[in-house]
Amino acid sequence: MQDFKNKVAVITGGASGVGRSLAFSLGKRGAKIVVGDVDKDAMQKIEADLAEADIESVVGFCDVTSRDSLGELAKKAIDKFGGIDLAFANAGISSGESGAMWDYSEKDWQWCFNVNLWGVVNTISVLVPHLLARDGQTHFIVTGSGNGGLIVLPDQPIYTASKAAVQAVTENLHNQMLAGETNVTVSALFPGPHVVETGLFNSGRVRPEEFQKGDGNVNSTGITSVDDLRAMCAEYGIDLKSTHPDEVAEMAVEGIEKDQFWLLKTTPESEAAIKRRADNVLNRITPVPEQLGS
Repeated sequence: MQDFKNKVAVITGGASGVGRSLAFSLGKRGAKIVVGDVDKDAMQKIEADLAEADIESVVGFCDVTSRDSLGELAKKAIDKFGGIDLAFANAGISSGESGAMWDYSEKDWQWCFNVNLWGVVNTISVLVPHLLARDGQTHFIVTGSGNGGLIVLPDQPIYTASKAAVQAVTENLHNQMLAGETNVTVSALFPGPHVVETGLFNSGRVRPEEFQKGDGNVNSTGITSVDDLRAMCAEYGIDLKSTHPDEVAEMAVEGIEKDQFWLLKTTPESEAAIKRRADNVLNRITPVPEQLGS
């Protein structure tokens, strides 16, 4: 898909972070944008900003844990623009876990998997049939994470586990689309190459009441931003580098233009970590924890 003019792109979790940057990157290339999100403040802002940029768009509430909610977003896209050409399963959260995993609240596990894994499964179930029904080439993109999808970092076991499952789902969807000789190309997006400057660390701002832990503590780490994480790393002598979401979006769109499955930008350090993991498996080497920022 090299020409995005008049293509319709649905982006879950699209009001901020990587989703927001994808909306503008595609919109500036002539795509029509459909943003779904649960953060009402961010939705109001992106709606105004897209209009100011003269990008055709519609913004609607969308909770990816609900297939009905996703169905309503798809209906908005079809009613407004006639169909869907690109679908981004981009919504994701961090549950803010810290410490020993056997001490975590089950609410942390439930919320993170409900959004990160079931959100992707639900988005596939609702939006893929619309892509299959479309004339011409369509594209389904899943936002995963190198933390879980490629290597295992020790600092966020719940998040890591959810993203490992997401990558397995993404690759299987890719396999099925190829086996069925469909019109849908699947891609796995790994934001990076460094820690991305998004609101992921402050996911507690959109944590539903049903997943509150009861102690009023929605984030056990005390880290609510990349700046907080950078300051913590500095205390341990780690120079944490970060990546702006716009850079991720441009990398992703350029990869989509080439029909690439792996939408991935690495550093020498991250490539070495991926190779270590593969080497551990192939040579039965007992792994040691990777460092944050590697």
